[in-house]
Amino acid sequence: MEKRLSGKTAVITGGGNGIGREMARTFAAQGARVISLDLDEPGNRLTAAQVESVGGECLPLRGDVSMASDVERAFRIAGPVDILVNNAAAWAGDGFLLDVTETAWDHVLAVSLKGVFLCCRAAVPGMLDRRSGAIINISSVNALMGISLAAYTAAKGGVVSLTKVLALQYGAQGIRVNCICPGTIMTESSQHAYPQHKDYFEDLRTLYPAGEYGTPRDVAELALFLASDEAKFMNGSVIAVDGALSAVHNLPSCVAPSPKQG
Repeated sequence: MEKRLSGKTAVITGGGNGIGREMARTFAAQGARVISLDLDEPGNRLTAAQVESVGGECLPLRGDVSMASDVERAFRIAGPVDILVNNAAAWAGDGFLLDVTETAWDHVLAVSLKGVFLCCRAAVPGMLDRRSGAIINISSVNALMGISLAAYTAAKGGVVSLTKVLALQYGAQGIRVNCICPGTIMTESSQHAYPQHKDYFEDLRTLYPAGEYGTPRDVAELALFLASDEAKFMNGSVIAVDGALSAVHNLPSCVAPSPKQG
């Protein structure tokens, strides 16, 4: 049986850990040649090693998606790209509006939104030449709700809007652009943070009807479908993978905490 992504080349940003690593493994298992673009060199090498250990192909490239020169270099090395997954994001220093510095705001927007723009700009010309391509943008449930994190939420809302614009601009040329909005996904970094923030995580868990968080695999399987020909009539779609979190009408304080006092 032919694999779903045989003969395809996929660039995945933020592939050095978490959701990005799982997508790299999933895509490679379905026949894709994967290029993982990440600033985390050790994590990126581990992703490549895991992919190659099961017979897949993964090229780890170090690069900052907020830097045009890094993005352009990565796409020159990658060659013609059939699939782009914009997964890289940042949230360091983010929080309530009055606690966010201009530096933190600029950094979060540069990685989480400008990076999507730069990677799409690098990938689309080749897709136009072949009149074929699939772009999957990883946004967040934050884009669908008013959940804390001012800069990250604004950036992810921009990712949703950019997805729709690009789908309309390039759909007639065979390029599909779709967006995934994950809820709380228990990645390696989440597991590492859990002991120090157990009360927060356990309170947040109560918002999910099933009482469980998502896994990187939950997001990777949807990304695989959107990257494949099975999703040929999906374009401009924004899909929540959030265990019904975005169906919540009133957020408790564990999700939208009060501003710092005094």
